[in-house]
Amino acid sequence: MTPNSPSPRSSGPSRRSFLSSTAVVAAAVAGGAPLLAACGGDGQSERKDGATSGKDAARILPTYVPQDIVKPDIPAKNGSSAGFTTAIATARLKASVPRKLGKGGTVKVMAPLWGSPPKSDNPWYRAMDEAIGVRTQWQNQDGNTYDEKLGAVLASSEIPDVVVVPGWNLTGKIPSAVNAKFADLGPYLSGDKVKEYPNLAAVPTDAWQRSIFGGALRGVPMPASYVINIVPYYRRDVFEQRGYQVPRSADEFLGWAKEATSAKAKVWACDDMKWTAFNAFGVFPGSDKALWWDMVDGKLVNRVETEEYLEALEWVRKLYAANVVHPDAKAQNQGDSGNRFTAGQVLVYNNDLSHWYVKSIEQATQNPDFAMAGMDVFGHDGSAPRLYAQQPANIFAFVSKQASEAVVRDFLAVANFCAAPYGTKERLLTDYGVEGTHHTVQKGMPVKNDTGHLQVTGAFDLLGDPASYLAHPDRPDIVKAQVEWQQRMGAFTKKTAFYGLTVTEPNRWTNLADDFEQLEDDVVRGRKKVSDVQQAVSEWRSKGGDQLRDWYRKLLDDAGSAAN
Repeated sequence: MTPNSPSPRSSGPSRRSFLSSTAVVAAAVAGGAPLLAACGGDGQSERKDGATSGKDAARILPTYVPQDIVKPDIPAKNGSSAGFTTAIATARLKASVPRKLGKGGTVKVMAPLWGSPPKSDNPWYRAMDEAIGVRTQWQNQDGNTYDEKLGAVLASSEIPDVVVVPGWNLTGKIPSAVNAKFADLGPYLSGDKVKEYPNLAAVPTDAWQRSIFGGALRGVPMPASYVINIVPYYRRDVFEQRGYQVPRSADEFLGWAKEATSAKAKVWACDDMKWTAFNAFGVFPGSDKALWWDMVDGKLVNRVETEEYLEALEWVRKLYAANVVHPDAKAQNQGDSGNRFTAGQVLVYNNDLSHWYVKSIEQATQNPDFAMAGMDVFGHDGSAPRLYAQQPANIFAFVSKQASEAVVRDFLAVANFCAAPYGTKERLLTDYGVEGTHHTVQKGMPVKNDTGHLQVTGAFDLLGDPASYLAHPDRPDIVKAQVEWQQRMGAFTKKTAFYGLTVTEPNRWTNLADDFEQLEDDVVRGRKKVSDVQQAVSEWRSKGGDQLRDWYRKLLDDAGSAAN
């Protein structure tokens, strides 16, 4: 049993700034909306400030009951995913949901979808509904413009029963709208109540902690490994052919890049390396506003204030200045870095962990000699890297406050089914659809056909998912490489002060740092100077950054960190 197309648990859109939705929801949440999505409380009431961790969170969080249905070939370690390298014959799959938990009701779901949505009555939807005992009605929205639809829906009084919200949409007023419009699931899931839904009980506690919004357990999370998921990939076949050594420091990389680049031959050393630079120089994560902060020598410091941040930008700027970066990367929005990599136009690029499998499979028939590998992130000076944990969940399914108890329980039946672990009948149906219609069994493993690729889109994964795992028994070498890379990087990973917390900044400071991402891109491409970043940081402090620091410090003093 192995996915032969990437699912949302291992792949997703890049981080984007979605701001247009915040204005449209502002009116809906104006006046008494909680300012902090991880507010204190007992799950029955809400506070407008503070954070929920420690004993307060313990009263809200579900009891963790791990499952042992199928032992992974490579157990999780250092925050990595678990790895499955061997196939499990369909005849040996086990059941994790022995009886239908759904009561036959209808649940309307709004969720993003990247690609063409299948017809509403397609065989996969209906088979899932029949197995769960719930009728789902999908309102699939274009994932690339989902922020606009989300903002409009949250500002209205017509909210579907269930709404999926990716973490990158939790900007501006959206978190306050989440608190105002979505139900507290604590009465159904807190403590031992979750045992009614065993697959949800096996979801890691860190992911549930991240799902506390407005002092209540509002979201069902999609768990993720907290290890960095941006890998600096290199063309192993080309490195071996030309005798290149994998660089182990920033200076070594620049030296190698100059040697490897030949504009005349249309080969450049790399694509844009900003994401890897931030990791190599030990910059706090940029994927979540709360993770921008950590304690340094007793003081709460933002990533943009650190020397490491400036040094990372300066290094990438040197790569561009040396003309070792592909010209299309400098132009931005010109083609795809992964395609430039597989075409041999660039020898190194950085992207999501899922690309390891996706690109390898894509090239297996087109270019049999193609081989890629992931560099271990190096410390910029050649020492061990200093890496920081990502959030342990970044996509959530919420239930409308207007939903009846029957609808809530039917949704939880769906979520429990979808959170079935690898090696189960439920996981097979969720990932592959119906045998004969969506997949065939070849050598004991399911393989999607054209109908399967069109209809089995990963939509149900957005409503519930098991602990993070990687399973590609058709390419056990890639699973091994992916998990072992995570484990090596995880050994150097530190959890910062606000790891695992969902924090909503006060509205007056929400968009304070929105211009930094564009400024970074301008600086590394030579359109602006590093001194412009320093000036921007000074302005950020004077316009509210220092006040925001005080607000975060009080939050930390009052509630403590959720990291352990």
